Amino acid sequence: MKLTQIHLGGVVEILPSRHGDDRGYFSETFRDDWFRENVGPYSFVQENQSLSRAAGVVRGLHFQSEPSAQGKLVRCVAGAIFDVGVDIRVGSPNFGRWVGVVLSADAGNQLWVPPGFLHGFCTLVPDCLVSYKVTDYYDRECDKGVRWDDEDISITWPDIVDPAHLSPKDRQQPALRDLPPYFAYERS
Repeated sequence: MKLTQIHLGGVVEILPSRHGDDRGYFSETFRDDWFRENVGPYSFVQENQSLSRAAGVVRGLHFQSEPSAQGKLVRCVAGAIFDVGVDIRVGSPNFGRWVGVVLSADAGNQLWVPPGFLHGFCTLVPDCLVSYKVTDYYDRECDKGVRWDDEDISITWPDIVDPAHLSPKDRQQPALRDLPPYFAYERS
């Protein structure tokens, strides 16, 4: 595994090695000791999976507040997505800034989105299967979000975005400017 890019205060793209031959390939997609040494001392407690049937589906922008804040290690098992992380740590020099990476089954890359960041994605092709490990359990009381098209964040989403596919929850998310200060930036 190798870190291919480091972005925006802790968001990291990871590219697991693939060992291939005429049959296909083998890839070690996660290794706890490598992750702790190269990314941080996080433990994963739950793994989630979503299937989006259509291209242009947006899921997000989501996060969990304390005491159940989640970091997410995201990968696209089938298809391709435009995956986004947004810094919402008050006082961060990157507050409100975003980074986007195309994750695909073909590339096998992953994105680490730490606690204190919004996360969302847009499917680029039909039948996208997304899997992500999280550092805390789902907690309905801590489940929060921000509008996917918030003008203060100004994510440059792919042209394929289709707002008709938004969930009822994502249609009603608040703007970033209306979000209470859930996370504070801590200088290292």
